[in-house]
Amino acid sequence: MKKDNKPYLINFNKIGNADLGYITKAENSKLPFQIKRVYWTYFTPDDVIRGHHAHKQLEQIIVASSGTIKLNVENTFGDKLEFVLDSPDKALYIPCIHWRTIEFSNNAVLLCLASEEYDESDYIRDYNEFKKINNF
Repeated sequence: MKKDNKPYLINFNKIGNADLGYITKAENSKLPFQIKRVYWTYFTPDDVIRGHHAHKQLEQIIVASSGTIKLNVENTFGDKLEFVLDSPDKALYIPCIHWRTIEFSNNAVLLCLASEEYDESDYIRDYNEFKKINNF
C-alpha cells in the first residue's frame, strides 16, 4: 500500500432548494472507481460500534443518507483519521487496506458504494493481522 493512498471527503453537488427538497447524484464517471455493489445499513443502535475490519481490495464511498455517522479510519502505517458525515451530499472515500470503525446516530442510514461484489475472503477482521501488513 502506498502511504499517499488516503481516505478523503467527497462533496457531491446537490440540486434543489429548501422549499422543495434536494437531489444528489453519484455518477461512475466522477468517482474513483466503478460501482459494482450498493448496500445500506440502518436501525443500528447508537451504542453499537460497527466495522472493525479492513479490505484487501475493496474500495468504498460511504454516505450518511440520514442522520450522522462518525468513522475512524487507520492505515497500516498507524495514521488515524476521524470523519463525520452529517449531510447526504457529503461522502467519504475509503481506499483498500484501511481499518475502520463506525458509530451511528439513532436515525442514521449508511449508504455504501463499493468497488467490488461481496467477497468474504477480501475482509481482514483481525486487527493484529492488519497491523502486520506494514509492520507498524
